[in-house]
Amino acid sequence: MRVLFLCNKSPYPALEGGPIAMNSLIEGLLEAGHQVKILAVNSDKYNINPDDIPEEYRKKTGIELIHLDLSIKAYDAFLNLLTNKSYHVERFISTEFTKKLIQVLDSTQFDVVQLETLFMVPYISHIRQHSRATIILRAHNIEHLIWQRLAEQTSFWPKRLYLKHLTNTLKSFELKALSQVDGIAAITRKDADFFRGNTSMPVIDIPFGINPLSFDISPVETETPSLFHIGAMNWIPNEEGIRWFLDFVWPEVHKKLPELKFYLAGRYMPGWLVTGYKPNIVVVGEVENAQDFVKSKSIALVPLLSGSGIRIKIIEAMALGKTVITTEIGAEGIFYKHEKNILIANKISEFVESIEKCVKDPHFCQFIGQNARQLIEEVYDNHKIVHRLLLFYNELKKRTSGHH
Repeated sequence: MRVLFLCNKSPYPALEGGPIAMNSLIEGLLEAGHQVKILAVNSDKYNINPDDIPEEYRKKTGIELIHLDLSIKAYDAFLNLLTNKSYHVERFISTEFTKKLIQVLDSTQFDVVQLETLFMVPYISHIRQHSRATIILRAHNIEHLIWQRLAEQTSFWPKRLYLKHLTNTLKSFELKALSQVDGIAAITRKDADFFRGNTSMPVIDIPFGINPLSFDISPVETETPSLFHIGAMNWIPNEEGIRWFLDFVWPEVHKKLPELKFYLAGRYMPGWLVTGYKPNIVVVGEVENAQDFVKSKSIALVPLLSGSGIRIKIIEAMALGKTVITTEIGAEGIFYKHEKNILIANKISEFVESIEKCVKDPHFCQFIGQNARQLIEEVYDNHKIVHRLLLFYNELKKRTSGHH
């Protein structure tokens, strides 16, 4: 099969959520013997130098990056208030991207065009004009939900009103988009259920997959007990969750476990977050090798209060046999069982209790980590996931061959 991926950012290098999720399918399809072509947006916010992409990857994916200015302009954002268009989506519409897309569609016949994230939906009309391919929306999350949750947590009313406007326009665009594609591949079951409730188009949940073999769980020297968080801090829900945890949960934990350290790794650390912000907080910043960092610590903390979709960093920590303590929102989309393969904590007291339990009972902590690894092998193996995606492609091709 020939599959064209339209991506809202470059899937390579796969260093954060979105790119990792895109790349796992791209690599999986290539491994299964299919042909892939990538057109991706490059922006100032997420800028990849094409020369840094290895020759081998460029050859097998034909990746091309098109630069778009995605910066938020106050004047445009204000004018958008007077329209019912989604400012989030409008920023992704570009003549240069359109030109390149048409050129690619005219020169190659694709079986499937996969839109990675909602932000690639504006290009559907061009795809329909220049191709008979089946169009799939791969929804990384329910976009408007992220903004709805942010709006609900904002107390400054002008900002809340503006966030509500963004949420409503994004929601109406998102719901309309569902009927413009031939099928939807959601990342979580919960997201898939939402889409099914809002469209008659076929929906499947294709979780983010990993190759369990590339997560080596041979024992290494680990600081036990120790807490860690890894994640890009320019993603608002990450920063918001960590600030809440440090301000409200950490003082309680530190009182009970004065020796325990909490290590924070990831790119784009905000100015306020420095080592010593609170006692025993160690800010590591960007790490050379995420797996090595995760393996050197014992308990993963993911205190998320907003956001939707699936937390790749939780899947990766579980694949390395770590105990993860997170909120219900954090674990959304993961087929977990509380106290079997993960620990769920939503309130301050629950976080304190879970951390205490893990520190005082290392066997319990190990048990959760081993079960976590087993879950990943059973449900999140990329080979199994790509196989399901291909069955979905074929089913849609049969359905749509009559329409176009």
